[in-house]
Amino acid sequence: MLVVSENTLKWLMRLYPPLLLQRIWVVGFGNDFKSVRVKINKSLINRNYNGSIFGGTIFAAADPFLPVLFNQTLNHSGNRKLRIWSKSSKIDFLKPGLGDLFFELKLTDEDIAHAKETLIVLGKYKKVFPIEVFNKDGELCASLYNEIYIRDLGFSKKLL
Repeated sequence: MLVVSENTLKWLMRLYPPLLLQRIWVVGFGNDFKSVRVKINKSLINRNYNGSIFGGTIFAAADPFLPVLFNQTLNHSGNRKLRIWSKSSKIDFLKPGLGDLFFELKLTDEDIAHAKETLIVLGKYKKVFPIEVFNKDGELCASLYNEIYIRDLGFSKKLL
């Protein structure tokens, strides 16, 4: 469980090889890890045969950030042992990413409260979150649905 400041995590993720080599750049995390802004820089490394950003790069950019936000948010407020990951994803490519792409993810207070309550009652939490990826002109280029799964490893159901 890595609980760090927003700025430290921004730099750790910027330099994390799978993101760095795909030219995925963390612009910044919001206060209390309730949001993140991400830029996908188009380059020779992540270009496909038609000159747009490779779909796998877009997928890779969207994959880690919701689990990271939940990990930092939930672990800052307690000492639970949680397992958090992207359980499934679906992506629709709507327009070629011919230049840099951008997206922002936000967790609401309601998202966090619902996850905490569900973990207390069931020991696990699942929810699908939409992610929209835009070009610099604000045009929607890809739409993703990322299912987040959280399990409280210390949960034990008490029988009455």
